[in-house]
Order: sequence, then structure tokens, then C-alpha cells
Amino acid sequence: MPVPPSPSGTSRWTRATLVFAVTLTVLLGLVIALSYLGHELYEAVTEGDGVAAVDHPVLNRAVELRSPALTNLAVALTLLGGRVGAPLLALLALALLWWRRRDWTPLALIGATMGGSLLLTVSGKSYVGRVRPPAALALPPYETSPSFPSGHTLNATALAVIVGYLVLVTVRGRVLRTAMVVGAVVLAAGVGLSRVYLGQHWLTDVFGGWLVGAAWALCVISAHRLWLQVRSPER
Repeated sequence: MPVPPSPSGTSRWTRATLVFAVTLTVLLGLVIALSYLGHELYEAVTEGDGVAAVDHPVLNRAVELRSPALTNLAVALTLLGGRVGAPLLALLALALLWWRRRDWTPLALIGATMGGSLLLTVSGKSYVGRVRPPAALALPPYETSPSFPSGHTLNATALAVIVGYLVLVTVRGRVLRTAMVVGAVVLAAGVGLSRVYLGQHWLTDVFGGWLVGAAWALCVISAHRLWLQVRSPER
């Protein structure tokens, strides 16, 4: 978070940082619990051939639409949301936002968002253990971890939402703000759709990634807004 402007603000800064950390911890636990509950509800529905009925038709349609150009685009998008691409995008966004703001806010928010999204991905896959689509329908780069939620989608969505928020509170130019926010949304949507197109995930895996990623990023934003209130010298 921003360095305290003067010694007189140290106690407010410390108290606000403690509130920020506790709030994030509580909200992360809540998102994990809601993710597990969402999975249980999903299983209850799919036992009656409900939501799962869309997964196979959507995947089959994606396979029918494949072309060299679309495949290259899908691979590029999925690499941006992968183990290397997502951290690089986060570091790039962090560097640009730090250069613009000259404080620790981007590091704190992007770091918390990406750390939490990684934990949510690992815990969700471990708990659900869903099998991926048939390997015969998949295109590289191949994955072997459980299918739900889509980690690429979850991480890209969480990063897109938090960067969009930081852009809105940092950048003044309307055109630049709009372009960057739209770009973040398109990236999150594109990464998710690329996972279905490549046959690496079911559509419901991607929906889970979008929802959980956005929910966690909004939790980080809420914690930051609370930090600002507690930190305010008017309090």
C-alpha cells in the first residue's frame, strides 16, 4: 500500500493495513467455501442431466469450427493465461501502474489477487477432481490437471478485473481508460473461450473460472476500499 506521508499517519496506516489483511483472509475463505458449495449444487443439477447437457454440444460445435487461423489465435490466448503468460502480464501491468502511481498499491492488489487466484485454482481442482474432455478432441498445449475450474480462465479473469479497477482509479484519459478496460475484458473472455475451443475444458469449467476469478478480484477491491476508508485522515 502507499507509504505513509508522515509519522502522524503511521498508526492509521498500520491499522488500515491490518484491516486489509484480515478482510482479505476472511473473504478468501468465503470464496473458497462458496466455490465448494457451487460445486455441490452443480453436481446435484448434473445428476439430472441438467447443466452438463450443454458441455458436450458446445465442445462438439467448437471442434466443428476449428481452422488454422482460429487455432493459432486460441493458442496465443491460452498461452497468455498460462503459467508463463499470466505472471508476465501481471508483472507488465504492475510495472506500468507503479510507474504511473509511484506507490505500493498495484503491488499489494495485484499480488493479493494473483496469489489468491492460484490458491483457488489449486484447491478447486483438488476438491472437485473433474475429468477433462476426451484427449482425442484436445489440441496442444496439453494439460493433465483436473478440469474444474479452468485455471487459465480464473487467473486471467482475476487479473483483468483488478487491473481494470486500478486503471479506473489511476488513469484520467477517458479513451485510454476505456481501451484498457475493454482490452482486459476481451482478454478474460478470450482466454476462457480458447480453453473450450482447444478441447482442454468443458464450458462449465470456464464459467466456473469466470465467476470465481471475478468474485475474488471484487473481494480484493472491497478490501482496498475499506483500507482507504480506515486510512483516511478524516476518520
